[in-house]
Amino acid sequence: MTVTAVPTSPRALRRARTRQSLARSWAAYRSQRAGMVGLVLLSAIVVLAVAAPLLVDQSQLSVTQATGGRMEPPSAEFPLGTDEVGRSILALTLWGSRLSLIIGLTATLAAILVGTAVGVTAGHVGGWYGWVALRVSDWFMVLPSLVVAIALLAVLGRSMGTTILVIALVSWSGTTRLVRAQTLTVQARPYLERARALGAGHWHQMTRHVLPNVLPLVLASATLLVPSAILMESSLAWLGLGDPNVVSWGSILNRASDNGAVSAHAWWYLLPPGLAILLVVLAFMMCGRALEAVFNPRLRGEGA
Repeated sequence: MTVTAVPTSPRALRRARTRQSLARSWAAYRSQRAGMVGLVLLSAIVVLAVAAPLLVDQSQLSVTQATGGRMEPPSAEFPLGTDEVGRSILALTLWGSRLSLIIGLTATLAAILVGTAVGVTAGHVGGWYGWVALRVSDWFMVLPSLVVAIALLAVLGRSMGTTILVIALVSWSGTTRLVRAQTLTVQARPYLERARALGAGHWHQMTRHVLPNVLPLVLASATLLVPSAILMESSLAWLGLGDPNVVSWGSILNRASDNGAVSAHAWWYLLPPGLAILLVVLAFMMCGRALEAVFNPRLRGEGA
């Protein structure tokens, strides 16, 4: 008879419970067919973005080293055709995936960190601070995000750093309201009352009790926020407000529009970056909806 060792220390017990919780969450996620399709699609996109330097030499992005003709249709040498200066659309699309994903993920991370911090503290501390934080987040939510982003980029200048900052600035408020509502729910649970009775301070309560209970919701929110950030970056770049020194999917569409790709019927110039944006947004949305179903049992039957 095999005897399973039972963790005795609090830390070992906590790790064992964490592993069991992760295993249950992964099993629930695998039952979501759309979520698994989205995960496979997203993994393929990320692998292509990471492997872009190995698949396509960066010199192919140079205007002075372009070897193709102006807007050549797809051929054996250029599977997705060329742009207005003879560069490979395939090379531009692969390298553009790196910047679009970096900006989308970084801006989402910044927005999630700010939104979670403000939401947890507003829900836990309450009082005048909670009221002010909620009013500020409401104000940011009603502002037209794209218009505000355009105005800020026009003032701050065009660069990858300012683009990330602007997208994060117009995206944090939704997470704040979501996290605050969940924090208020956690606040009413008995173990928080016991912690307060035992003398636990605000920092201990927020980091040891509140934050672990809102993190699953934050993860699902982040997965749904990434496609919005990628779409906003692409929209800003398409409007000519992206970093002119780098290649992204939005900047490819901007150059295609400026150089008459539509009137020239150069569909190969417009379709690859547009389709790439569609696929990555679809993949993140499918993963996000599956995570929502995992962390909210009432939705679990909808994604199966």
